[in-house]
Amino acid sequence: MIQNRVLSLSILLLVASGQGPAAGQTIQSAEHAFRVVTVVQGLDHPWGLAFLPDGRMLVTEKAGRLRIVHGGKLEPKPVAGLPQVTVLGQGGLMDVALHPRFAENSWVYLSYAARGADGVGTEVARGKLVGERLENVEMIFRQQPKGDTARHFGSRLVFDRAGLLYITLGDRGEMERAQKPGDHAGSVIRLHDDGRIPSDNPFVGKAGWKPEKYTVGNRNMQGAALHPQTGVLWTHEHGPQGGDEINVIRAGVNYGWPVITYGVEYGVGTKIGEGTAKPGMAQPIHYWVPSIAPSGMAFYTGARFPRWKGNLFVGALRGEILVRLRLDGEKVAHEERLLRGVVGRIRDVRDGPDGYLYLLTDAPNGVIARLEPQ
Repeated sequence: MIQNRVLSLSILLLVASGQGPAAGQTIQSAEHAFRVVTVVQGLDHPWGLAFLPDGRMLVTEKAGRLRIVHGGKLEPKPVAGLPQVTVLGQGGLMDVALHPRFAENSWVYLSYAARGADGVGTEVARGKLVGERLENVEMIFRQQPKGDTARHFGSRLVFDRAGLLYITLGDRGEMERAQKPGDHAGSVIRLHDDGRIPSDNPFVGKAGWKPEKYTVGNRNMQGAALHPQTGVLWTHEHGPQGGDEINVIRAGVNYGWPVITYGVEYGVGTKIGEGTAKPGMAQPIHYWVPSIAPSGMAFYTGARFPRWKGNLFVGALRGEILVRLRLDGEKVAHEERLLRGVVGRIRDVRDGPDGYLYLLTDAPNGVIARLEPQ
């Protein structure tokens, strides 16, 4: 049973007027009182965030810069040695992730848009962080084919407990590509940490299929996180006009786009595909109509907000909100909408190693913000 059909759940709008509280003002959610603290500002459309073991942070800027935050201050010089990034529409430098054994090997992973002979598409590279430079940089994944549009690049990077890397991709604005077996677009990719293809990927050895593919039928996934108890990957994706989805990712599953969707065509509102359900295609565990334009997601695992533990947090661009989802297994039991109009367009959400929840805002003067209990 899908939870929250349109507006069926109780939703708390903390700031109904759309105007956020003054800095330092207490915000009261259903479970905790908290405040929003700006860690750093002055970031140019930040996209992804990673926490280094020594307390520093790595943050990507869409324009192609990887920045270091140290002691609450943004280092003036970007990290050197990055691969060539193409900035086009929704594409640029996107996510950043650390190898699970980063303390031993110093590998940093980046997803980014890159140009090739057949257009522009998502690539993933890794390099060793040495001081303020990436060394031994190597490309480990290249989306094939690329494309000519400026839309739907994905892309989040998540390592699972076995050290396998998941890459979420969009359909590149060409919806039919999400159902093509020989096309990376509109799918989750699963690789070893060095780019090798796992032998147990679901389409390995299947004629006509890209063996890197782990799923089929995804539209544009800009949020991904491992469930803290099960270790299973969860993602969310942008719908068209409505129909944003949260999905539990499993090997070989077809998530339906564009054959089934709860969204409609932009502007005209006409049906896309065959409806909202079809045998052999998975249903989302949660969806939003109208769209909130989700980006970034994290399960909260810390101790600073004990009644939030295990909740799923989703950022929203169009909605300019932070969505808190209380779960019952793989069902959404309750939704709460926080921070409307307080911080702006939320691009990323991260569960910090210090027990705080961190947000990135998508703006020319973007910020890293931290939620602290009050």
